[in-house]
Amino acid sequence: MHFFFPKKHRNHRIVLWLMAGEFPITIVMLTLTGIASHNLYRTLLWQDGADNGFNSAPNEALYAAANYRSFTAPMVWSSFYNLVLGVLSTFFLITKLPVHWMHLFYPPVAVGVHASLFILYLVSAIYQGGSDTSDPRHSQPGAPWYITKSCSVAYRKSNIPYCMQAKALFAVTIILIIHYAVILGFTIHSCFITPEERDEILEQREERRIEKEFEEEIIKSPGMIPMTPGSMPPGPGMVPRTPGIPPMAVGGGISPFAPRTLAFNRLGNGSTASDLPLRDNRSPQTQYPSPQSQDVSPESATSPMYFPPPPKKAART
Repeated sequence: MHFFFPKKHRNHRIVLWLMAGEFPITIVMLTLTGIASHNLYRTLLWQDGADNGFNSAPNEALYAAANYRSFTAPMVWSSFYNLVLGVLSTFFLITKLPVHWMHLFYPPVAVGVHASLFILYLVSAIYQGGSDTSDPRHSQPGAPWYITKSCSVAYRKSNIPYCMQAKALFAVTIILIIHYAVILGFTIHSCFITPEERDEILEQREERRIEKEFEEEIIKSPGMIPMTPGSMPPGPGMVPRTPGIPPMAVGGGISPFAPRTLAFNRLGNGSTASDLPLRDNRSPQTQYPSPQSQDVSPESATSPMYFPPPPKKAART
């Protein structure tokens, strides 16, 4: 039985654009949670609701301590969860966007990441819209007043901007929940491999298997290794090869003289004559036959080696 791990998104470009659109929403989320951090307005909205009789008061903790009663602040008024979530979602975004662009954000991994973000933001929305039943006289069974009511009902008008920020934070949270739900749907759809994709994966596996077997066969039998021109033995009629110089046939038209010979010959205004005795009486360089060659001419076998005459002694005057 073959195991198939999906590595391609069927809607790669759509998911990429969704991630790009997630960037400004995440920045807004991080900004709002950063502004609200360190209890900038949470206690103020709590006290404002208590002044209007919508919920409990922050000083309930003091009364409970004075009467030796335990008191647990409602989650809606005592959570730094949103700030941590804003930083975490920003980190996930700057990581998954380039990885998905390089086709390395595989569908199962994307499902795990986006399912986690979906659940985390769902919990954040539950915390923001949590109830407050700590005070039986001013019980708040549903969402806090700054979400369910208009900000104009604030007891202190200075809390209206804070009420609007809290509303915006809750709205951005709902938008991100919907956003991650859409991406999660696309990634889950890509996890189910079609028969065409299954055949393509099997074909790729078969090609890799054949290549691996061929490489192992070459390693086991050196005779199958392709020979390079440098390792090929010289054929009949070939001069033994010098390193760095291509092989040359006997009797070829390659000149044995270096390019500087022509330059020296041109120093005498076109005349090939020279004052040096060895320069004028040189013999043409003979070609050395290859050891493999069997045809040797009798002239080349009996021709004597030329020795230049000694220089004449200059006469005294």
